[in-house]
Amino acid sequence: MIPEKFKQIINSLPSSPGIYKYFDKDNQIIYIGKAKNLKKRVSSYFNKTNHENRKTTVLVSKIEKLEFTIVETETDALLLENVLIKQFQPRFNILLKDDKTYPFICIKAENFPRVFTVRQRIKDGSEYYGPYANGHLMYTLLDLIKNLYPIRTCNLLLNPTSIQAGKFKTCLEYDIGNCKAPCVGLQSESDYQQQIKLIKGILKGNLSEVKSELKNQMADAVSQLQFEKAELLKRKFLLLENYQSKSTIVTKLFDPVEVYSIVSDDKYAYINFLKVVNGMIVQTQTFEIKRKLDESESSLLALAIIEVRNNYDSDCKEIIVPMMPEWEIENVQYTIPKLGDKKQLLDLSMRNATYYRRQKMIQHEHLNPELKTERILNQMKQDLRLTQLPAHIECFDNSNIQGTNPVSACVVFKNAKPSKKDYRIFHVKTVEGPNDFATMEEVVYRRYKRLLDEHQALPQLIVIDGGKGQLSSAVFSLKKLGIYGQVAVIGIAKRLEELYYPNDELPLFLDKKSETLKVIQQLRDEAHRFGITHHRNIRSKNAIGTELAEIPGIGEHTSQLLLQAFKSVKKIKAATLSDLTAIIGPSKAEKVIQFFKTDH
Repeated sequence: MIPEKFKQIINSLPSSPGIYKYFDKDNQIIYIGKAKNLKKRVSSYFNKTNHENRKTTVLVSKIEKLEFTIVETETDALLLENVLIKQFQPRFNILLKDDKTYPFICIKAENFPRVFTVRQRIKDGSEYYGPYANGHLMYTLLDLIKNLYPIRTCNLLLNPTSIQAGKFKTCLEYDIGNCKAPCVGLQSESDYQQQIKLIKGILKGNLSEVKSELKNQMADAVSQLQFEKAELLKRKFLLLENYQSKSTIVTKLFDPVEVYSIVSDDKYAYINFLKVVNGMIVQTQTFEIKRKLDESESSLLALAIIEVRNNYDSDCKEIIVPMMPEWEIENVQYTIPKLGDKKQLLDLSMRNATYYRRQKMIQHEHLNPELKTERILNQMKQDLRLTQLPAHIECFDNSNIQGTNPVSACVVFKNAKPSKKDYRIFHVKTVEGPNDFATMEEVVYRRYKRLLDEHQALPQLIVIDGGKGQLSSAVFSLKKLGIYGQVAVIGIAKRLEELYYPNDELPLFLDKKSETLKVIQQLRDEAHRFGITHHRNIRSKNAIGTELAEIPGIGEHTSQLLLQAFKSVKKIKAATLSDLTAIIGPSKAEKVIQFFKTDH
């Protein structure tokens, strides 16, 4: 229900676009939002008793005052919200990383304009291109411009009066051919401005116009028999061709387009932006937004679009997106491509966003390993259709070689990592010969009967190494114990790494690269390793014990004393009488010496 203190103002709200501001008890702005319909949007916060997002509930509980501003259009609301969030930075608004640290290429507003990089834009009439999130692209462009057009790098105040007065002298840049010395009148301002015009074309991505201009100049030089000049122009043309071949040409579209893609999780959204001019990517950036409330992807995408267009001063009329943003922009057409060049552009953008998300995730998890564990467990819960996080998993594997010494290994993973102190080996008691099904039934029953008797915690997931048969045997034991349904149980078959569920004929196939499958495979492999290692140790001890037991008058206890002292039968054979006497006494030592002297 709407609190009494807000009823009057909410009832007076218009059904028009606008922005609203929420204040706390200290009169601090805690949230700024936009709305297509102010009355409907603001009312929605107070009409719900239980919000899907807990943070929204907390926000509503802290609102002590609200204000609103009506605007003409939805676009105006979007722009105003963006400006106010940057100004006041309310605690409940999403955080968008600021691009002010990214550099721009500046063409200075002066008689003979310089071209250089800056971090801040100043409203002095200069032209700015960027920002360039990719520094390599920016410096490649600057090197190309420097090689194509000799422009000044000095900061002299050049104007017709100072040049005519002869205040300046040529410098080293002129001597090595990097500047035509407009400071002493060796280059006219009109010729210099023609160079600047072509540079602007390159920075805007209009390479075809610059190449066409170079071709015309080459033709003129050849017609006037100026072959050295023509050769120089040809080298510049090839430089431009080489730059274009190294740039990302992704489409045959010639009209400028912007491309946006978004991937998100519960805490963050990652958005990639590409600007394509003449089929070439001229600007690109990926950034993250930290979610604060229950913002939808379409609203986050709208926020990112308006933010990027403001930063890049973009006026593209077409924007390629994976979904319709929540807010429209005047005179802009949204395109959701299904195939063709535009779909390829969107896929490229999506790959960049996904890669950026993965890299950010690795960084976060490196600083806080618990985040990785939480993510893997949540992913396993989702992939395996579990009702609770599998923080405690147990896996069983049977081991018998030629039907002898059958054992079953139980390995335990806690928080997706091995807990070796909890590993257990079961020596099969009721099964004769190699019978995997009966063995699995016995060990699963024994394992969880003991946990129940000792009031220990049950796992959230049991993994059975084997197909339907072994899984059915495990389920039979769980039912007999009355815990089937309390614990999830699956089987993994070796042939295709498929997963089986009880009462489901069709197996589940996970992506071979999925972390869920990797954890299950690690469980299975660890159970197999643990069981095989223990099985081999048993067979080895049995073999050694059998050889020592053949010595008349030497029992099991004496054999153990010898093995503990000498570690192997080979060393016992090589031991002297005095060495043996010190361990087992003179009488038994003599029997061992005599036994190994004969050919056994």
